[in-house]
Amino acid sequence: MAALAGCMVFEAVSEATREELSAHAYSKTFAAGELIFSAGDPGQTMMAIVKGSVRIAIVTSTARDVVLKDCHQGEVFGEVALFDGGYRSADARALTNVEVLVLERRDVLAVLGRHPEGALRLLELLCARLRRSDERMQELAFLDIATRLARALLRILEEPAHASARRPVRLSLSQSELGNMIGSARENVNRCLKGWQRQEIVDLKDGWLIIRDEKSLRLLADME
Repeated sequence: MAALAGCMVFEAVSEATREELSAHAYSKTFAAGELIFSAGDPGQTMMAIVKGSVRIAIVTSTARDVVLKDCHQGEVFGEVALFDGGYRSADARALTNVEVLVLERRDVLAVLGRHPEGALRLLELLCARLRRSDERMQELAFLDIATRLARALLRILEEPAHASARRPVRLSLSQSELGNMIGSARENVNRCLKGWQRQEIVDLKDGWLIIRDEKSLRLLADME
């Protein structure tokens, strides 16, 4: 139940229903670099990360990878395709050795069918996720590189793995990975980070990206 706590279904249903769902979960492991599922695969499961990290990404029509999210211990992925029975909309790949708990679509729908009181709450949570996705697409279409990069870094800092970490936060993301997150070239990310380094907003040291001034990042992201 602790591993599945971040699942939208769990947020929507009662404690007793959570226990019922947990009884159907089973464990699975993936090696670092292994593809967990591909865009276009049938969406018959959702997964909660017990150990390790998973990258969710799409490949654009120009063959550029766009990173949608890096998921870490305690986070859940693959929920939307599970609910509608459609195809996966993105790739999921293990960044490290990964252990996940898996819930099957048939088990989730059977439990929800017996406990329909959570359906409306679940719909609200799905709508909130869709709004966040819309905001991300608007960022890629309309915001400049510096604003997109600042927002991407702030989203990373808000993830459970970093939200309670000691400041300044040290990130191991490469500039190419950051470029993939914001739909830009590595060279553009490098110019932006070098400028921020001169302003002492970030530091680049021994392969680490160190966030020194979150307040200035929020100003750059137009979020203050």
